[in-house]
Amino acid sequence: MGGTTAGPATARPSDTRASDTARPSDTALVEAVLMVAERPVGIAEFATALDIPARRIERLLPELAERYEREGHGFRLRHVGRGWRLYTADECAPWVERFVLAGQSARLSQAALETLAIVAYQQPVSRGRISAVRGVSADGVIRTLTARNLVEECGHDHESGAILYRTTDYFLERMGLRGLDELPPLAPLLPGVADVDDIVAS
Repeated sequence: MGGTTAGPATARPSDTRASDTARPSDTALVEAVLMVAERPVGIAEFATALDIPARRIERLLPELAERYEREGHGFRLRHVGRGWRLYTADECAPWVERFVLAGQSARLSQAALETLAIVAYQQPVSRGRISAVRGVSADGVIRTLTARNLVEECGHDHESGAILYRTTDYFLERMGLRGLDELPPLAPLLPGVADVDDIVAS
């Protein structure tokens, strides 16, 4: 037979609500929000964002809190202040602390230390400039330093539009400096790589 067959419909970016058949359960939606929340979330916030009646949210949250504790999950749902948030279960705290401290004490690679020095002495500086100085791409190293809160974005270059980076207050804290003006001259007073590594990892 002639004619054409239409392809499957796709949701447009402007669509703010999925169809009823694709909508997850109320429990799943509440849990999803709790997983990404960086502060306690109030009943009204849940209701507005998830299009769930406030009374339903009021019943659901205590039920979830009770279930998580009863089933022995590694997290707890607590009502604090004017909202609800997930927290580590008290009995898991020693192991979580060990994990967090291990991540903080991981030593920086040679490439990360070199990049950190470039940012410290040439800030604000773009990834392109860092790559030019080191001779290799700085993308991965910049992500690592940003994740470790040692460098941060600080605007864009007026000419190229490239993102600029600078060191953070945490960097100064770990290096024992009150300000960038206390950085030693580049050579020969720049601390050796091993010394900087020990300071940052301490």
